[in-house]
Amino acid sequence: MVYIEFNIRNFQDFDPEIIMAQLSELGFESFTETGDTLQGYIREDLYDADVVGAYLLQLHSDHAVTFDMQEIPAQNWNALWESAYDAVTISGKCQVRAPFHQPQPGIAYDIVIEPRMSFGTAHHETTSLMLELLLDEHPEGLRVLDMGCGTGVLAILAHKMKAAGVVAIDNDDWAYANAVDNMNSNDAAEVQVFQGDAAIIPLPAYDLILANINRNVLLNDIPVYAGFLRDHGTLLVSGFYEQDLEMIREVAVMSGLIYVSHKPANNWVGAKFVK
Repeated sequence: MVYIEFNIRNFQDFDPEIIMAQLSELGFESFTETGDTLQGYIREDLYDADVVGAYLLQLHSDHAVTFDMQEIPAQNWNALWESAYDAVTISGKCQVRAPFHQPQPGIAYDIVIEPRMSFGTAHHETTSLMLELLLDEHPEGLRVLDMGCGTGVLAILAHKMKAAGVVAIDNDDWAYANAVDNMNSNDAAEVQVFQGDAAIIPLPAYDLILANINRNVLLNDIPVYAGFLRDHGTLLVSGFYEQDLEMIREVAVMSGLIYVSHKPANNWVGAKFVK
């Protein structure tokens, strides 16, 4: 799988959060901001040159934003991650680390994630928010679903927290393969991993559903998740900006869920709903 990297510069007069939000709507998966450069990444097979080009040219015309692009072959990502990848500790309870890091003493949940392209290494705010929210729950003995599982880090944590049964689903082939590998390397082979979307969610219903996906997918699929939640079950969601929380909440309430709380981090949000 090939990614395209866009280097966007001279955006000081324009909020980079807006650029990231709008590019996310066009299929971009991740961003990094270094100095005066915003780097955005989109899969080659999802890249629409006309649509993305028109948006960036409009930014250039209106705000003097400049950009260039290059293809990033998939095999380069491992070396890139390993050179700049640090272990992450969440709430003093959970460490997410690569195989080349040493485990931290005194950590209740040690998770080893191979740093590939799949979303979910805990470096992004949405993943760390979801880990924080999950650590506040009590999944012991519960049936858990992890939608858009990426690396499977949330499913692995649920398993380590003694969930009775965990299902993880992602529609991306790289994420699916990576999640399977990570289950095996974290003694979580009992977790069922499937490739697909909300249409393949298996029964029976769930006590806890985790969904760290982009806003549009959540708006479309929250009613489906609600249908698979048992009464008094919990839905934890992230993958959207703070300004989108009200839209997410409206759809959740219309789906029979009750808003409980949310946590922000750098304009990203993690939210909790119950049925």
